[in-house]
Amino acid sequence: MYKFNLTSIFKRLLPALWLLANTCTAADWSEVQAEARGDTVYFYAWGGSDDVNRYLRWVDGELNRRYGVRLKHVKVPDIAQAVQRLQVDAQAGRLDGGAIDLLWVNGENFHVLKRDNLLLPDVLTDVPNSADLLHDKLPLASDFGVPVDGLEVPWGIGQFNLIARDNSFADAAINAAQLLDFAKQNPGKLSYPKPPDFIGTTLLKSLLLDLTDSDPRLYQPASEAAMAQLLPVLWQYLDKLHPMLWEEGTVFAQSSAQQLQWLADAKLSVAFSFNPQELAAKVEASRLPTNVQQHYFSVGAITNSHYLAIPRNASHSAAAKVAINFLISEKAQQRKADTAYWGDPAVVDLPEGGTLLPSATELHASWQNALEQRWLQRYQR
Repeated sequence: MYKFNLTSIFKRLLPALWLLANTCTAADWSEVQAEARGDTVYFYAWGGSDDVNRYLRWVDGELNRRYGVRLKHVKVPDIAQAVQRLQVDAQAGRLDGGAIDLLWVNGENFHVLKRDNLLLPDVLTDVPNSADLLHDKLPLASDFGVPVDGLEVPWGIGQFNLIARDNSFADAAINAAQLLDFAKQNPGKLSYPKPPDFIGTTLLKSLLLDLTDSDPRLYQPASEAAMAQLLPVLWQYLDKLHPMLWEEGTVFAQSSAQQLQWLADAKLSVAFSFNPQELAAKVEASRLPTNVQQHYFSVGAITNSHYLAIPRNASHSAAAKVAINFLISEKAQQRKADTAYWGDPAVVDLPEGGTLLPSATELHASWQNALEQRWLQRYQR
């Protein structure tokens, strides 16, 4: 007979129960909406995807029509630039009137913002729609190994995957050895975005997981001893792989969007994505050929959440909360999950929420910077 693990069930339900008990009242929210009306939210977010950019233009129109709030998408190639700006503001004593109202953030950038006390507290419980987040089904309470503590609000789910042409691999699940074999048999048809591009760095993480049998030290802060033992295995692999890449590994795509375009143009046979629904979205929009298939690493597709956060010195924090509340609403999440628009998996329950890949836990955030810095030192041209 099946035995219920009550402790496990309670732990999974606890975040959702806590949210229900602490979410703001209707009266509080009415005051927030009244304060927000007429304001513009300056949303600092990655601008490298046409789908994302179009989606955010739709959000702007909806916010303006419903709440009298405008959303200005400030496009940045790396959100670390916004983090640095907030650090400069703090060092200069600019405690209010900041230029950044809302951030699309996760991982190491969130860790820095939390460490430096640069985020507005209690945002998660200040927006009513947070009660609908799937805390009982998705790992939303921690971000790359660090508790969220109400400082950011889950917005979507990412999973690392491969998009390949013409039956490049026999099975959906592949490993590092099979990727190397493909490169040997198809010289010049494989590449990856240059770290610190997030997709390129996540490929390094996936390879490291595979090559080290998911060593448990990868889920802990990256110590010098662990790096000295684990990273040489990755460098040895890349030293074999790079001469067989496009341009013999001397030139890399500058972004995931560029490498996907190279795939569409048949310059490459394989590209990498962090959206498990991107293949369907791009094929549906005729931006990729129909002869492409999705693959993932057999150790699991590295999976994490991406979040929304408000800086402590934001000029329009009430309007930013209204924007967040709409962005996690069923209407906005349904459109975001629709492959005709973006295809980013939802963090609330939807009638057609899409199917996720077999997952692997995201590495501790400290490994991201370690991999990027050492990759650049070793392979930067």
